[in-house]
Amino acid sequence: MKKLLIERFDNIGVLNTRKITKGTKEWADSNVNCYYGCSNNCRYCYAKKIAIRFKRETPQTWKIMKPNYRAINKNYAKRKGTIMFPTSHDITLNSLNNCLIVLEKLLRANNRVLITSKPCFDCIKQICDIFSDYKDLILFRFTITSINDRFLQFWEPEAPHFEERLSALNYAYEKGFKTSISIEPFLDKDPTDLIDRILPFITNSIWIGKMNYIKASNINKAEEKEYKRIRMINSKKNIKQILMNLKKYDHPLIMIKDSIINYLLNNNKRLKLY
Repeated sequence: MKKLLIERFDNIGVLNTRKITKGTKEWADSNVNCYYGCSNNCRYCYAKKIAIRFKRETPQTWKIMKPNYRAINKNYAKRKGTIMFPTSHDITLNSLNNCLIVLEKLLRANNRVLITSKPCFDCIKQICDIFSDYKDLILFRFTITSINDRFLQFWEPEAPHFEERLSALNYAYEKGFKTSISIEPFLDKDPTDLIDRILPFITNSIWIGKMNYIKASNINKAEEKEYKRIRMINSKKNIKQILMNLKKYDHPLIMIKDSIINYLLNNNKRLKLY
């Protein structure tokens, strides 16, 4: 992808020039996964779409998580920069034991690890309790895309509900871990109510990003209504309104993902948002 210099909101309102990035490189230098598939079965999942496209999985098999024993059994050396774990699956009750094995190897090698999850409370509690001596190396980044469980159940059907994710965030924060949130993709028309709920438990950052690849086939009228709503809230008009609403926080922890900036850029070299 061609890297473009753009004007973007940094710290909500301060214009900065920086380069567009793509994928996990926006957050980390490398990544580790130890399962194939993901039981969350999110409708918008990019990893799911790629696996199905290249016939590695089907819509039915993707949600059945299968251990990658090569990744689980290998030894991990110290890497440069931050490792994101996981990126193409989640840490669930069924995958937790193997995820703990991989996490221990990464941390014992003195790696900085960005743990990403739509958090199950019991999983996060165990990670916090087991790796309490590695707080300096761990940053949690939990995905909470909506305050509305109806939206969560539609788009992320097997992932935890809002209150469980909030409880997991609160637990990690109270235990002294570094915490951050990804609101990507935002599922609410305006994510500021969600930000108000999570902001007291954030030590690092809140990332806001849009949904990509909003396509569906063989859906019923009720599902089409929800897809129509998502297309509306991902419109340029609504995204620009969200950015305006976010300015009220004047908060250095709130970050706009490149998915939004690249979308609004729309082949222009410069973008003025207000």
